[in-house]
Amino acid sequence: MAAAPAEMLKEYVAASGQAARPEKGQEFFNTTHGKEWSCSTCHTKQPIAEGQHASTRKVITPLAPAANAKRFTDSAKTEKWFRRNCNDVLGRECTFSEKADVLSWLISLKP
Repeated sequence: MAAAPAEMLKEYVAASGQAARPEKGQEFFNTTHGKEWSCSTCHTKQPIAEGQHASTRKVITPLAPAANAKRFTDSAKTEKWFRRNCNDVLGRECTFSEKADVLSWLISLKP
């Protein structure tokens, strides 16, 4: 299912019941949460650039929608990667609020 990043953000905000906080999204993205990795470990602190998977060294295309128009346009793919990556970083799935915060920050980034 195709969508726009802003539409996905709207859904996460509605599901969380609170406004998205881009500053919290940036903090969440760049901080470890009890495990070894943070989101920025693979996606870099500036996700408008290419990243690299920490263990496989596979190149990761930019995460910010402004630098990669394909990001956050497929709901199923977005949920798959949030589920996988949140488990790697947190040891659990991200909440709707965490997803909204991170996505709102990523949407705000410009190349």
